[in-house]
Amino acid sequence: RPDLAAALRELRAQYEALAARNLQAAEDWYRARCARLHERAARSQEAVRASRREAGECRRQLQARLAEMESLRGAHQSLERQLQELEERHSAASLPLQDTIGQLEDDLRNTKNEMAQHLREYQDLLNVKMALDIEIAAYRKLLEGEETLFNMGSVGLSTLNPLSNPTYSFQPGGFSSST
Repeated sequence: RPDLAAALRELRAQYEALAARNLQAAEDWYRARCARLHERAARSQEAVRASRREAGECRRQLQARLAEMESLRGAHQSLERQLQELEERHSAASLPLQDTIGQLEDDLRNTKNEMAQHLREYQDLLNVKMALDIEIAAYRKLLEGEETLFNMGSVGLSTLNPLSNPTYSFQPGGFSSST
């Protein structure tokens, strides 16, 4: 019996030592695991803080961009209104000018028509003048021919008629023709 009690005590001591070692190993493992988890949690918290700072910065940038976009939208609308007003003003100013251009084009057309009519009249007058010049030239040739005949005839008559008046001279400008 004493051996059994001693063996039980020995076994008990071994179990307690094993339990103490297991307890120590479990505590070490727990502490290491907790340390890693605390370290990971600290890193995660730092990442969360950095993400929050970044999100806050993004929100501020977004607000700034939205404000800038609104101001640009207002400027764009203002410029659109100014452009529309300028177009209306120029349109209103161009109407009288377009009317003036139309009137000037009509005047130019009328002037061209008048010039064409004057040119036709001038051409007609030029044709009449040319015809008259031709007719005058023909009459002149006829008169010169008659003058030559008359001179020849007067020479022949003076030889035939010794009593003729030698002071008489023929002037072709005095004749007029009815043909």
